Amino acid sequence: MRWTYKPPPTAKVEALSLSVNVSQILAELLLCRDVSNEAMAEQYLEPALASLHDPFLLPNLALAATRLRQAIAQEESVIVLGDYDVDGVSSTTLLVGILRRFGLKPHFVVPRRAEDGYGLSRSAIDRALEVGKPDLFIALDCGTNSHEEVAYLMEQGIDVIVIDHHRSKDATLAQGILVNPHVDGELGMVADEYRNLCTVGLVFKLVHGLLKQLREEDHPVAHAIKLRDDLDLVAMGTLADLVPLVGENRTLAKHGLRVLENTKRPGLKALMKIAGVRPGQSITPSDVSFRLGPRINASGRLADAALSVELMLSDNAVFSAATAQQLDDFNRERQEIERKITEEAEELIEQSFSQSQGIVLYNENWHPGVVGIVAGRVTRKYNRPCIVLGNDITLAKGSGRSVNGINLVEVLGTCSDHLESWGGHPMAVGVAVEKSKLAGFTERFAEAVREFAGHEIIEAELEISAWITPDMICERLMNELEKLHPFGQANPEPVFGVRGAIFKQRPEIFKGLHFRFWFEDGAGQRLHGVAWKMADHVPNPREKVDLAVKLTWNHFNGRKLLQLELIDWRLSQS
Repeated sequence: MRWTYKPPPTAKVEALSLSVNVSQILAELLLCRDVSNEAMAEQYLEPALASLHDPFLLPNLALAATRLRQAIAQEESVIVLGDYDVDGVSSTTLLVGILRRFGLKPHFVVPRRAEDGYGLSRSAIDRALEVGKPDLFIALDCGTNSHEEVAYLMEQGIDVIVIDHHRSKDATLAQGILVNPHVDGELGMVADEYRNLCTVGLVFKLVHGLLKQLREEDHPVAHAIKLRDDLDLVAMGTLADLVPLVGENRTLAKHGLRVLENTKRPGLKALMKIAGVRPGQSITPSDVSFRLGPRINASGRLADAALSVELMLSDNAVFSAATAQQLDDFNRERQEIERKITEEAEELIEQSFSQSQGIVLYNENWHPGVVGIVAGRVTRKYNRPCIVLGNDITLAKGSGRSVNGINLVEVLGTCSDHLESWGGHPMAVGVAVEKSKLAGFTERFAEAVREFAGHEIIEAELEISAWITPDMICERLMNELEKLHPFGQANPEPVFGVRGAIFKQRPEIFKGLHFRFWFEDGAGQRLHGVAWKMADHVPNPREKVDLAVKLTWNHFNGRKLLQLELIDWRLSQS
């Protein structure tokens, strides 16, 4: 792995440090985030909900809010269909919960992977309509490209609203109301802000617009609702969907994590308890990504994600505890399936794809609901774009993940003749292929990646955010770093370089995979750290090494200890 370091000019670091009254380390980190003056720094370090833009700047949002207002006024029947990932579950929970506050009884449906496939499919629609034909049908986190399905609903006299953030492959929907910042419509000064929102962020905007309209009518329920209380859902969907944590996304996530720490939802409390997210401790994006999110996703991957929505909406502590346990069981099953597929996928790469720049893997026995996680793992390990497909009757279905510099949307655009369907983002896509076309797709994908990459995919890079000395690693620095939270896409957690560390004792390997280490700063204070899954790459004691580390708090037995998390090391170059 190649280490890179691109420091901003020293004069700018010193000037920002003085004007904002922060350390030069924090000033350097701010400048690397394009925060270059005092006003920008104040907004970045203390993002306020009052700074959120007017929701009606989103094209068609006023139309959608007005249609919801009509549904409330006329007590109409409503069906909400949301996707089966965390963003879809959070979006569905938020909208259904708000509509219930206004006296409606919306019926919600989540597509079942095995039966309905992805998104606004005819199968999912027909299952939703089994309860009766509604006045209004709302699709969340899907539907942007569902021309035939929306027309099918409209032909039956059902009004349709689609709230989605996926990019459009076709012309804009001809019917219904579409709120999607990636399709036609002028966004003006908030273009980047709104295009970064995931669906739960868009639903939050929609509800904000609805409340503004109803408060102008002096509606008593609208005045009683504190939309801030729903930011726990917004934070979960935003963090789990890996959208850029800049601008409004960062503001919503930062405040949402604080709400999540003290959530009043029995279902979320039960899920947090079983996931080991302890009350009274700060909740981080990794808690959402690696503890809460996987359990919510597991029901959609292996069963029915409607179970997760029911949990989020429940006021019943007994039901919540039992359902959280169910999700935990699903997650354990998912982990075991995923572990087995990952081993098989790595073996297949070593045997058949060692020289291929773009990799397509398929096995008749792989579960299509978990292959996306496997795609992420093998892509990181081999630093090559990888698509992993499982068996879905006549189709091979799954997900792809990419590496820096390779836009999967553009790559798949050159492979479309081989695909039944596809869509997603530059770094992550969903794909369906007729099994008879798998060989052709595999060959064309590798060729397309090679064309987009040039010749060789660039070596994986580790970007050093700042170089520090051991004596700088202290509580004061940790308090400053806290102001940069939450970390995620486009707001990465800083990786610090430390030169010339010497381990006086051999690091302690534990569980056969990880190791613990310590070394001293210049004043003789010990700094403790941990290296995850690096037991096969341990420095020799008394060797001078440069470290690339993240700085974290380790909560143990009621104590909070500063801990270094080792990302990489090399023989010292100082």
